[in-house]
Amino acid sequence: MSTESSLPSLSSPAFSRPFKLLALLLVTAIASWMYQLWSTGMLAANSTLAPSNGLIWLLSGLALMLYTLIAFYTSKTSISATHIKQTWIWDKEVAVSELVYAKLIRVRGLDWLIAPRLYVRTMMGKFHVFYAAEKPMIHAFEKLVASINQRSL
Repeated sequence: MSTESSLPSLSSPAFSRPFKLLALLLVTAIASWMYQLWSTGMLAANSTLAPSNGLIWLLSGLALMLYTLIAFYTSKTSISATHIKQTWIWDKEVAVSELVYAKLIRVRGLDWLIAPRLYVRTMMGKFHVFYAAEKPMIHAFEKLVASINQRSL
């Protein structure tokens, strides 16, 4: 069974809607809490015009959380007969022909919240993790794992 001929070309979101909503709620709650602290003067040094170093660090942390949230919402996983690719904070791509090991890691029953992930290792020993939120992509991951396991026997 050839891996190249058995994999469909698919593209799907990497993370589920409930997960994205939970992430949005968490970031919104943290931003709201920070605003409350700032508005009561608990984050200001001596005035509201001169922010303390603590406020700068908190705003930097919030900016990183917002960037990650945007990545959750825009991240896509694609699989074809030749490559697996995911857009994320940093994009990742690996050729199917270079794979020597693959394992699908998931928490059955919680796929709607915790994205199943495909752990793969290449001939050079590099590993990558790809996330999937939709059933067709998860099934394609399962086919790939079975194909690589059969190929390595």
